[in-house]
Amino acid sequence: MSSTSNANGHDAASSSPIQKNKQLLLTVGLAFVIPVIMIAGLIGVVSSSSKPVADSVDAERGVSSRIQKVGLVEFQGGDRVMKTGEQVFNAQCHACHLTGAAGSPKFGDAAAWAPRIKTGFDSLLNSALHGKGNMGAQGGGDLSDYEVARGVVYMANKGGAKFEEPKAPAAK
Repeated sequence: MSSTSNANGHDAASSSPIQKNKQLLLTVGLAFVIPVIMIAGLIGVVSSSSKPVADSVDAERGVSSRIQKVGLVEFQGGDRVMKTGEQVFNAQCHACHLTGAAGSPKFGDAAAWAPRIKTGFDSLLNSALHGKGNMGAQGGGDLSDYEVARGVVYMANKGGAKFEEPKAPAAK
């Protein structure tokens, strides 16, 4: 007798817990039905959670909050009063230029302003309008180019420059 046969005369490789076709069909059926029942139960639990009943006012408010405007366009009036150089400095520039934060030249420090003044007004204005180093465009402000130019002249003149006040733009 061979070493692979068992006491019943069957091969060891053919021994399986499923011996009959009925057992196979039952196992396959349960393997499909049990997960489907579990998924259906989970869907039922999730969808049956207590939800408040919305009236028409709440529904309208919800819809309007979901379709609200993303942005807003605002036109500034052409008749607004332009800020002086000192007002621009106090509104936007003083935070860094009073203390010398982030390497900015301190207000009134002739030694710090001298090399910058040598580059000329146009270079200083370009740096102020478009940003340079740690300073953002317009120092992070929302000013007209004319106002920025007035601020540059104010700060540079306090640092030893003799720049003339820029001419006001022509009215449209």
